[in-house]
Amino acid sequence: MAITLTEKAAQHVNRYLSRRGKGEGLRFGVRTTGCSGLAYKLEYVDLPDPADEVFESHGVKVFVDPKSLPYIDGTELDFAREGLNEGFRFHNPNVKDECGCGESFRV
Repeated sequence: MAITLTEKAAQHVNRYLSRRGKGEGLRFGVRTTGCSGLAYKLEYVDLPDPADEVFESHGVKVFVDPKSLPYIDGTELDFAREGLNEGFRFHNPNVKDECGCGESFRV
């Protein structure tokens, strides 16, 4: 499987990396938190970790640590604007349940 970005998500990441003036891509993983147990974490990567799995989608590199990969394998990241709100949307086929506030999930 793989981690993919929609074209909108890739455009957003590329715009942000351009404004920053540096960066190799996006790090995508999970952390333990919230009512359901796991939450997504995203950050921009300046120096990749040699242990990371690297996926490329629409010209954007996505770095995933080996511990997070089983929880997010097959996920598609989208970027959406709704009114004044904007942000990434995660389409993860592994999710079994999400908390009511949408901040955490379990597999």
